Amino acid sequence: MERRIIENQSFDAERALYHLQHADIRNCVFAGPADGESVLKESSDVSLYGCSFSLRYPLWHVSAFSVEDSNMDELTRAPIWYAKDGTLRNCEITGVKAVRECADIRLHDCRVESTEFGWKSCGIALLDTSITSEYLFFDSKNVTLKNVHMTGKYSFQYIDGLTIEDSVLDTKDAFWHSKNVTVRNSVVKGEYLAWFSEHVTLIDCKIIGTQPFCYCEDLRLINCTMEGCDLSFEYSDVNADVIGRIDSVKNPKRGIITADEVGEIIMGDAVMPCLGQVKIR
Repeated sequence: MERRIIENQSFDAERALYHLQHADIRNCVFAGPADGESVLKESSDVSLYGCSFSLRYPLWHVSAFSVEDSNMDELTRAPIWYAKDGTLRNCEITGVKAVRECADIRLHDCRVESTEFGWKSCGIALLDTSITSEYLFFDSKNVTLKNVHMTGKYSFQYIDGLTIEDSVLDTKDAFWHSKNVTVRNSVVKGEYLAWFSEHVTLIDCKIIGTQPFCYCEDLRLINCTMEGCDLSFEYSDVNADVIGRIDSVKNPKRGIITADEVGEIIMGDAVMPCLGQVKIR
């Protein structure tokens, strides 16, 4: 099927390219006084290269799409919703709520600043990307991050199925109520990490911050370090092999915590039976 070519044009009307199919869009601008919404809504099999977006809701209900060397500015509110099978490469996204209720979306070499990114989505992958988002990947499934630098606050809450590798996470209450999470060779900095989580494993990671890993089920730390981690593991089912020091451990529910040094072991005043063991090498 012959593809339609659209290039070097500007669009600002409502639904300007609605239901566009089998098309390549090059060096176009989506902005203007008409301030129209949903310019590419319900489109499929479309590729965009070198485009600039400054209108709301441009890629809703879009499938089989790619966006490369393009930008979506702060006026591009909620740019990608209900979309599936898409790739964004070398893009800058600064519109709020950038991805929601989407499936199989991949971001490569992107720069993202978007509150509430990745909510209620499935199969999202970030590779070689930097992202700032106050609430990141809320209630999503099967998410992958590799070589990602992330800054946020309440990240990965209620997520089910998450793999993170070779990344730096500067966050706060990350992984609350999360399930089936594996983090490898990464730095995880935050407060109150992974409370109420299930089946979380960290391997070769550096963990930084106060009161991590409380009320966890099936928590595993393998060959990790902990910095500034006091009151750790309270009421958790945990097996941890920590290199170096843990500032303090409080009332682990079950399992074995092994470290080179523990500043303080606090056992008592518990609201449930706490039979976890702390072992010093």
